[in-house]
Amino acid sequence: MKKQVFLITRLMVLAMVWLSASNCAAIRRSTNTSPINHERWDQLVKKHVKDDGFVDYKGFIRDSMELNRYLDQLSAVHPDDKSWSRNEQMAYWINAYNAFTIKLIVKHYPVESIKDIKKGIAFVNSVWDIKFIKIQGFTYDLNNIEHNILRPVFKDARVHAAVNCASFSCPRLRQEAYTAEKLDSQLEDAMKKFLADPLRNKITTEKVEISEIFKWFKGDFDRDAGSLIAYINKFSAQKISDKTELKYLDYNWALNEAK
Repeated sequence: MKKQVFLITRLMVLAMVWLSASNCAAIRRSTNTSPINHERWDQLVKKHVKDDGFVDYKGFIRDSMELNRYLDQLSAVHPDDKSWSRNEQMAYWINAYNAFTIKLIVKHYPVESIKDIKKGIAFVNSVWDIKFIKIQGFTYDLNNIEHNILRPVFKDARVHAAVNCASFSCPRLRQEAYTAEKLDSQLEDAMKKFLADPLRNKITTEKVEISEIFKWFKGDFDRDAGSLIAYINKFSAQKISDKTELKYLDYNWALNEAK
């Protein structure tokens, strides 16, 4: 059993290393497209995401035609680094990750957890490795978008508060589309709200318990601020000492469905 766990862990680490070392060819494709308007997605999340960030999936099902129209918009244009600005690309991929995740849940609804859709080994054959995202002739899975594009290309750890994996412990799904014009302020706001959210992070003068996201992607936060504690202090209203012991909350993969 220990040997099996070791092999699985090693496989996951190797997969992460490979993804991080990717040449990010997806972002460099010459597609000659113009950035799209995300207004349709903006209207959908305003309508079906509650103030607490939980999602009305039945509402998305009722609006599935509108959701599909937005996904068709995404599928028709592929960003590249020649005709799209950095913010236009990043906003596109964040919205694409979130919208295609909603589509995955809607397609398999009802489910208790996104992980129930396909059980498997992360970065090998899990739900995040389903090749169902078609964009201008190219095929992706959710892991491709997050780990081959968003993280290594844009190198901004705030993205971890922007993408939503349809689970209780995920940062809240934003009630507006990410846009190039507002991207920096939106990402800033998302990370601040994530750290201030007592359901996902508990930061007080007495105790610090934070999301496992900060453990899984510690390298991203260290890169952006020098250390994880420095990163937390950059975005948290409650400051902590360099000597503060960090504890991690167990990740709750239950569906983030509005009740």
